[in-house]
Parts: sequence; structure tokens; C-alpha cells
Amino acid sequence: MRHGWSVIVHKPRIEVSVATQRLVLWDGIRQLRSWPCSTSKFGLGYTEGSNKTPLGGFVIKEKHGDGAAQGTIFKSRKPVGQWVPGTVTADDLVLSRILWLDGVEKRNANTWQRYIYIHGTNDERGIGRPTSHGCVRLKNADVMELFELVPVGTGVWISE
Repeated sequence: MRHGWSVIVHKPRIEVSVATQRLVLWDGIRQLRSWPCSTSKFGLGYTEGSNKTPLGGFVIKEKHGDGAAQGTIFKSRKPVGQWVPGTVTADDLVLSRILWLDGVEKRNANTWQRYIYIHGTNDERGIGRPTSHGCVRLKNADVMELFELVPVGTGVWISE
């Protein structure tokens, strides 16, 4: 503290609204960015294997994909190939970047073990409505931008 002034450093935080299918990045009270997203087409929940999006408080525990090309396909968080936009596949691919969430509440404490991520997708047309298998999906360019703006440890709040 100098001359009676204190420096306030805001940590970024992410809020995901299931109702509006939006992901918002905040720095204190200032909104930095907002992107359309997709949560689960199976609804909300916490059960292992349910493919439902959990609610509540989380932190980004790990980040994967730094330096990878847009559209990189990840399996078990390792790059295994490249998706070509416009290619139709029945697979639900994890693309471009991964922000791996860990639940900080009793109700969502199994989130890490459920492999709930914020990630890019091969179904960008589905962004803006519930189409995922539990994760929070973003367009590939959007998840790459978010990845650069938030550190490990960033808080995430997913609400109805």
C-alpha cells in the first residue's frame, strides 16, 4: 500500500449460463468477452456416465493444446489428428483447446473424474443450443481465444 491507496488486482472468472447458452469472461466487474456455447443435450446433473452438464463452482485445473493448430483433434488430451472444417462425422470430437474443470463443491466434486471440459467442437453449427455430451463447447476460434486469456486456477460458475 502506498499513499493510502491499495492496488486491486482482479482475477478473471468465467460464467456459463445454461439458459442463454453463453459463456462470459469477467475481470472483476468488467465483462471482457462473451461467446455462444453449448451445454449438454441430456440436461443437467452430476452422475458419472450421464453425459449431463454439472452446475456450480469449478476451477480450471489443467489446460491442454497450447500451440496446437485450430482444429487439432484430441483423444485423452493428446493430439491425434486434424479436423477439416465441413467434414461430417458422427463422432463428438474434442478440438483445438481443452480447459479441464474440477468441481469445488460436494455436489460436483466428481467433475474432474467425469472429464468435463470447455473445448472446441466439430459441430460449430450446434453452438448456441444444448448439443454436448456434458462438456461446455465453444467454436474453435473462441476456445483458442479464451485459452489465451485465462490461467490455470481460473474460477468457473455454471448456472441454470
